[in-house]
Amino acid sequence: MEVRIIKVTDKGQVSLPASVRRSLNIMQGDELLLTKSGDYILIKKVKKEDFSDLLKHSEKVARKLWDNKEDEAWNDV
Repeated sequence: MEVRIIKVTDKGQVSLPASVRRSLNIMQGDELLLTKSGDYILIKKVKKEDFSDLLKHSEKVARKLWDNKEDEAWNDV
């Protein structure tokens, strides 16, 4: 585990130490997921496959909600 103290700029920006970026292969343009829980912040490198299961699940839920006969009544309005 690597522990560092970093500063926040006047614009609210933080810099990830080079050793952390190298160890996680974080490059310019990569996306990071920020999660806040109480007083804690977790930052995780986003990979496309991280959201594939979530996307499949959300599509299934959306179809279930949208593909029902009760909603078809609104098609004629």
